[in-house]
Formats: sequence, structure tokens, C-alpha cells
Amino acid sequence: MTALRDLYPMPDIDKHWHVPNEFEAVFDWRFDEGRTTLMHLYQKGKDMQWDALNRIDWQLDLDPEDPMQMPDEAVPIFGSSVWDKMNRQEKAEMRRHGQAWNISQFLQGEQAALLAASKIVQSVPDLDAKFYAATQVMDEARHVEAYKKLLGKFGVAYPMTDPLQELVNDALSDSRWDVTYLAMQVVIEGLALAAFGTIRDLAQNPLAKQVNAYVMEDEARHVAFGRLSLRDYYPELTQKERDEREEFLVEACYLMRDRMTQSSVVYEQLGLPVKECVDFTEQSEIVKLYRTMLFQRIVPIVKDIGLWGDKIQKCYEDMGVLHYAELDPQLLMDEDERIAKEIEAAAEGIDPTKARRDYIHAVAKQGAAGHAE
Repeated sequence: MTALRDLYPMPDIDKHWHVPNEFEAVFDWRFDEGRTTLMHLYQKGKDMQWDALNRIDWQLDLDPEDPMQMPDEAVPIFGSSVWDKMNRQEKAEMRRHGQAWNISQFLQGEQAALLAASKIVQSVPDLDAKFYAATQVMDEARHVEAYKKLLGKFGVAYPMTDPLQELVNDALSDSRWDVTYLAMQVVIEGLALAAFGTIRDLAQNPLAKQVNAYVMEDEARHVAFGRLSLRDYYPELTQKERDEREEFLVEACYLMRDRMTQSSVVYEQLGLPVKECVDFTEQSEIVKLYRTMLFQRIVPIVKDIGLWGDKIQKCYEDMGVLHYAELDPQLLMDEDERIAKEIEAAAEGIDPTKARRDYIHAVAKQGAAGHAE
């Protein structure tokens, strides 16, 4: 079975990434009833567990020329002279590599969230938060599984981008448990929700819609978890400590805003004029709109948790996203759940047990072949 790393078009990518970190594992000896809001979210996290193998129809395939069947306007260089000169096959390769790059970043981010959630279980001081974070660990493992299977159908994959790796490194290596929340649950998960939603709402391929809709159903709870935990914690900090978090947040938002569109590595691999492509995307109104929409989940959360000083408001005003502060995070989460249920109801004729049987038989066959060797 081919490993996704073997699908990277560039050589010499390390098999592992080691992130040194130093933090305390905290036991909570109180064993109290916990905060009602978090315990309700914990119960919801248990009730809404699902199996990626059963719930998703993996017999569905992707379109060779437009895997997720996205509108061409979603291609960052759409409308450029480079795009206009491409023939049909070249455009098909652009779509395949570009969409694979997006799904690759989703996959990489989900593994980062898996590690971050496991760190939160250990380091957060309150048992109710440990309970919910434990359900998130399972969610993230399932998301890695789902995106890994989806990406395998593209036949090409890409490693994590440097900016995402930088922010993930900060989230995992910082000894303060709330900074892990802030980087992962608020910034990375918030951006991911908006990016997933673009595919969920625009893709015509049913497999791509299913995967992204079902993952979003979970991710909305993860963002709510960060919001509820930090909203209780940040009022306890000094102004100096809140200022430090706000500065971190401003840097993280600018870092991700400027790097959440297709990497130049895709253009390099396709033999396209990199500078011309990058220059075009930087001026593209569609790309600018996309970068703005990425923050619709983050801004109302930041306001709600109380990191709403002059620096962060100026940052969001500069980005043109300050108006998102008026959105209701709970209504957005409810909408994500509603859409996921609608997509599931529309997926008729799926035999949930057949996928599991086929998987068990494939694993057994592979094991037998390995034993014979």
C-alpha cells in the first residue's frame, strides 16, 4: 500500500517531524461536577462520534480532470494569462495538484490538532476540559483517517507549508496550555472551518462534500471548546498577560492570512512561471475575498473570549474582517450540524456494513501476503 509521503512530488521530505516541548501534566484531584457548558459539550462530543469507514461512501470516486468538481474561479490563477494559455490537460493537472495541496494542508492540520488535543488533556488544569479534549483526540484521529483516504484518491500529496508548521510549532512547544488553545482551537481550527466550508458549499463531488461536511460538524464543537474554556480563563489574567496573548494572536492571524492560499511549490512542480503566478494571486480580487472569508469564524470567537483590545481590533480592521465580530458562533455551529445531516440524508443507498467488511478483508489479505513473504 502506497504511503502518502511517497506521493509528494518533491524528494527528501523527512518521515517524521520532532517538536520539542516542555509542559506540566496536571492532575485535577477535585473531581467536581465541572462547568455545565463544558459537560454538555462533552456529552455532545460522545453522542456525535462517528466512524469514517461507515459514514462516508468510499466507493465514490473523484473526477480525473476536476477531482472535487470545484468552479474554475476557485483556482488561484484563474483569469491570468498563464491560465488562459493552458490546454485542457494542463488545466486538469492544475486543478488536481491545487486541490490536492488544499486537502494535504487539511490533513497536516488535523494531525497537528490530534497532537494539540492530546497535549491539552495532559496540561489543562480542569477535569471537565480534560474530558472534552479526550473526545477531540478521537475526532482528530478520525479526521486524519478520512483526509488520508480522500487524498489517496488524488494520486499526489504535499507536505505542510512552512507558515502552518511555524504556528503548529508554537502551539505544541509553548508551555502555557492556553496558548495551545489559542493557536489551535481558535486560529487554526477557525481558519480550517472556513476553508472546509468553501469546499462543502462549492464542490459538486459528493465524496468531497461528505468528508468536509462531517469533519466540520466536529470542528465547530472544537472551536466552541476553545471559546468556552478561554472565556472563563482570560478574565483571571493580568492586563500584561492578556496583552502578550493579544500580540501572539495578531502575529498568528497575519501569518496565516498571508499564507493560506496555494503555495508556490505547486507552480514549481507544474513547471509554471512561479513569480508571475504568485504576483497574479496577490492582486486577485477572488483571492483577497477568500482570505477575508477565512476569518469569519475567528473574529467572533476572539471577541467572545475577551482578547478585544486596540491591537487586535486594529489588526482586524486592517484585514477588512472586523464586521465578522457581530456573527453568533453558536448559530454557525448549529448550521454546520444541520448541513451535515442534510448531506448524510441525501447519501442514499449506502450499505454501512459493506465498507467495514471490505476493509477487514483487505487488511486480512494484506496481512496474509506479508506473512507469506
